[in-house]
Amino acid sequence: MKKRANKVPEEDETLCCCEYVNRVGERSHVAACCCDCEDLDDVCDRFLKREPQKSGSLSQVTEVFNDRLRVPWFWGGARKVDLSIIPPLVLLPALLHLAALHFLLGMVVLTALPVLVLWYYYFTHRKKGRTLFFLSLALFSLGYMYYLFLTEVRPSGDVGHVQVAVVTVGVILTLAALVHTKREPGIVRPNQASVHSTVTYYGSLPDRDPAFNGGRQDVTMTVSNRAGSSEQAGVELKESSRRNWCPVCRVVRPPRAGHCRICGVCVLRLDHHCVWINNCVGQANHRSFLLTLVFFLLTSVYGISLVLQSVCPKQHLFTALFYCPGVYNQYSTALCFTCAWYSSIVTGGLLHLLVVQVINVSYNVTEREARVALRDKTARSAYCGLVVDTGVYSRGFRGNWAEFMTMGEKMNLPSPAPTDLV
Repeated sequence: MKKRANKVPEEDETLCCCEYVNRVGERSHVAACCCDCEDLDDVCDRFLKREPQKSGSLSQVTEVFNDRLRVPWFWGGARKVDLSIIPPLVLLPALLHLAALHFLLGMVVLTALPVLVLWYYYFTHRKKGRTLFFLSLALFSLGYMYYLFLTEVRPSGDVGHVQVAVVTVGVILTLAALVHTKREPGIVRPNQASVHSTVTYYGSLPDRDPAFNGGRQDVTMTVSNRAGSSEQAGVELKESSRRNWCPVCRVVRPPRAGHCRICGVCVLRLDHHCVWINNCVGQANHRSFLLTLVFFLLTSVYGISLVLQSVCPKQHLFTALFYCPGVYNQYSTALCFTCAWYSSIVTGGLLHLLVVQVINVSYNVTEREARVALRDKTARSAYCGLVVDTGVYSRGFRGNWAEFMTMGEKMNLPSPAPTDLV
């Protein structure tokens, strides 16, 4: 007999820590993760009978598995666990320990690891999908390097309490700046004077990520679209032809704002979507984003220097990373040396990002504006596109940095009314 679907909880009904609402709107429990899975039963039945699988059957099983993989939570029911956070937790320690066995394995692993990460970045960037892989990799790399510093380098006696305290403070400041960066980047809000109602949909709209905001989409209805269908179509056609009108968010974007197809929102002074924080970098969090990079780079460089002084005490600091005889004689020193190389690769990549950001701020150009200007050939570029000057918003070096440091005070500016476009 087929199991009766549980009723969807009303607004006043609360879920316990182990309950959740599944992808079909039914109330379920984490203890029933292996029960009543018709998609999996059908796949197994066809496999045993040697029958061809239905098109999309494996993807449906994957969706069910992703929906049922949850952890109990204290409020709001069980939370879904994103599968993309798991590979870094498993692969990073395994690859680093493998690289510590021999220097040839180390060369292969430390060369293949960045290539795989870049390949996965371009793969996800092409699909414009949200993923927690890079944020998980960044946080776990920071935590795992700090753990090895305390368990492998600290007991050697070459690092004192002051050095450990400095590294600890650096890690804490980096995480604090990252938490502040993860806050709202400055989403463009509609002009409340022209809003008369809000309609909530639980289906994905065009160019929206269904996972964004839990599948909930709030569409604001303004006074300008209360007319009949013919008049509304004509107004929307005029509005869509305007450059600053966003047909997805249905708001008028202020100058320098942009729509992020990954997050599905319009962001004030959009710079870029950073996969390492799984968030957009905009007017509200751009300064904290640069602060996160600075804290991480200072902590990483200082930690790498302490590790190299511990495993290669007889070598100069700048040459120990390339020549450290006898470092593979002991597995612990080889592991520390391998982690120092991994941290150096990550530090080099983020240093390049910081340099690009500092140059863009100095010329008052966002990363998004620089890409568009290079594509349209409307800007002056130098050093293979590292320096891009559009000349549109630049106020000089001091003026650009003064505007960057004070742009958070302009966050309360409302979006223009849609009637202004007509």
